[in-house]
Formats: sequence, C-alpha cells, structure tokens
Amino acid sequence: MGKMTSLVSVVVTTYNWPEALSLVLNSLADQQDRNFEIIIADDGSGGATTRVIESFAATSPVPVKHYWHEDNGFKVAKARNGAIAMAEGELVIFIDGDCCVMPDFITRHRKAAEAGCLVSGKRVFIKQRLTKTLLARKWAFHKWPRAMLFLIALFGFTNRPFQFIRLPHNGPWLWEHEKCWRKAQTCNLGVFKADIDKIHGFDEAYQGHGWEDSDFVLRLLRSGLKRKNVEYCSPVLHLFHDRKIAQRHEGGDGASNWHRFNEHLLNDPKRYLPSAINDQNGSAKKAPSSQAEKEIA
Repeated sequence: MGKMTSLVSVVVTTYNWPEALSLVLNSLADQQDRNFEIIIADDGSGGATTRVIESFAATSPVPVKHYWHEDNGFKVAKARNGAIAMAEGELVIFIDGDCCVMPDFITRHRKAAEAGCLVSGKRVFIKQRLTKTLLARKWAFHKWPRAMLFLIALFGFTNRPFQFIRLPHNGPWLWEHEKCWRKAQTCNLGVFKADIDKIHGFDEAYQGHGWEDSDFVLRLLRSGLKRKNVEYCSPVLHLFHDRKIAQRHEGGDGASNWHRFNEHLLNDPKRYLPSAINDQNGSAKKAPSSQAEKEIA
C-alpha cells in the first residue's frame, strides 16, 4: 500500500487544564505535515479552555474544531465520539490534552498507517520538576533535538530515554502485539475512520476513569484489524499531573469500568459493538470465530 496522502484528523481530549492544552496545540502547530485538522474533544471544561482554543484557532495554520458537552462527570468516551463525528479526515489520530508531540509526529503516523491495522505508539513521562518549568516558561521543548531529549531522559527528567532513538518503519517487531489490546492507549493511537465507524466508536457506557480505551482497542481487533506497534518512532511527551485530574467523578452508573470490561466484554469474545448497540441488535454483529480465538486477553 502506498503512503496515505489524504486529510488526517487529530483528536485531542481535554478537561480543564488550559495551560497544558496550550503547549499541546503549539506542538501541533509546529508539525512538518500540514495536511491535518485538530478537533478538541472537550469533556466539559470551563471558559479558560475555550479561550485558549479560540486564541490558538485565530492564528492556527490548520483548521481547529471544538466539541464540548456539559460537565457531568468523566465521560471522555462521549467526548471522543463527538469529536469523531466532526472529523473529515480519512485517518484519525488520538492524543490527550497533556501530551505534546514532536514535529514529525503526524508524518510518522501517516507513514505507518495501512489498511487492516491500527497504529499504537508510546508515551514518555516528563517528571514533575521539568513539567513545572515547561508550563511556566512555555518552552517549545517538543522541537528540541532527539539527542537532547535522550540526554534529558538519561539525567532523570523523563523516563524511557530509548524511545527517542528512532527506528525504521519495518521489521517483525512492529507486529509482535498484533492481537493484543494491552497497553495500547488513546494518548497515541491512529485508526482509519472507516474502521472506527464499523465498531460505532467508543462505548459511552464507560463513565469514570479507565478501560474505555482498552474496550475500544479490543473491539477494533475483534472487527478484523491487526495492531501495529510503532515504538521508538514518535512518542508523545506526557506532562506530569496529579492523578486526581484524570480520576474525577469515578463511579458513573455504579458498576466499575473494570467490571464492565472484564465481565461484559471479555466474557463475550465475539462482540465488537458498544454494549448498548449490541443489546439493541440482539448480539447480531459478532467477530468471526477465528478472530475471537486469536484474541490475546
């Protein structure tokens, strides 16, 4: 398959951390590849976030869209689905609003994209001290040379220093986890929109933090995709934050997300639709039996 040349939609999930979002948007503005749009999947942020988005959009080199719904608990699955509905790109890349990207991020995802697969990448965690400095001084650290980022990691300011050593987009290691959903997260994930539409997006039954991205990836695999794992390519740069930012309003409908994932999805090994749609269809849409048998839990 030749290189994918059409529009890319980058979905950025956010909630009430405009300072971090500003750095993330600036890193997207510095992309080498300009054939993309930005869609903010906003899980109910206040006016400060809207102002950051509007200010950025006024001078952005690429189109910017903003999906927002009222703050009614942690409902990122719904926010992402809202953003996906606005997407015009053939390929959708998911990142989080606390994850900056290096200038070749979209270029590398575009190169890795191919029919029949989803592309998962890694994240590098920036430690608290460096994060505070970056937020205060607004440094464009995403443009620092990889060698410099590698050295910073060796000195303990980030983890995973070897993620900054770029490897080519070929080799058997790309497919070592082709049927495994574990550790594939929506902070660095590329999927063709047609494949997302096939499984009807994220399962909005997940409310509260956790497991909605695992559900999403597993259902994509069950629908017939393979996972292409592009480590040592273009990791996202994850800003440090207190876990309470991500874990607000846990609980949702009273059933834990883990219980929903473990009991409702893993125990129904042929299902690839969200729970509500699957129930409406009377379990009509199922994964092929061979697909379910190869699934790695």
